[in-house]
Amino acid sequence: MTHRYSEKEMLAKLIAFETISKDSNLDMIYFIKEYLENYGVKSYLTFNETKNKANLFTEIGPSVEGGVILSGHTDVVPVEGQNWNTDPFTLVERGNRLFGRGACDMKGFNAIVLAAIPKMIKSRLKKPIQLAFSYDEEVGCLGAPHMIKEMRSRLPKAAAVIVGEPTMMNIVNGHKTSIGLKTHVTGFEVHSSLMHTGVSAIMNGARLIEWITRQTERNKLKAPKEVNKKFEPPYTT
Repeated sequence: MTHRYSEKEMLAKLIAFETISKDSNLDMIYFIKEYLENYGVKSYLTFNETKNKANLFTEIGPSVEGGVILSGHTDVVPVEGQNWNTDPFTLVERGNRLFGRGACDMKGFNAIVLAAIPKMIKSRLKKPIQLAFSYDEEVGCLGAPHMIKEMRSRLPKAAAVIVGEPTMMNIVNGHKTSIGLKTHVTGFEVHSSLMHTGVSAIMNGARLIEWITRQTERNKLKAPKEVNKKFEPPYTT
């Protein structure tokens, strides 16, 4: 018989998986996969290059376009060097709050979604609910691009995505983008008595860092566009 989890029970189960970004998330992924299979829901996995991490996605309801994706990540940030009063991988209730690594970011959302699977199945859905659980969000959203590519090839196109990041229960419908630039500075090594004949990679790298600081100050002084006023601060950092 399939075990029915409450939201709290599911959260305790997910928190117990030590899915710190530097470690594997497969135990949690395979638990979710088996849990879904018990309800007759087939899921798909996409792995990283070393096969020690995986994304999972699936759909419930009619396989048609126009559904909603419920998206969450499986990894959590480290606990080393932090002053925890309890085991961070054991759910603890104090007052009206639940504590554990990832309780908010973002196994809480994942637990609510998974605990609702029986209700989803019993509902007469006219559009599908697609689930998407990724790896390595905390270190740069490394898993999501692979998952998105596979979802496009295997599932009908959805109409909306709800990402369950903690937002103090407010709806956030936009955020700033980011650009990562990997820069390699090459110098020319010489003896310290002949510095004028060489090139210091460190000093020139420092100039690039300082350029970013100056650019941010210039952005701060510009009159923001209307769309930028929605963000704090209303300029590129």
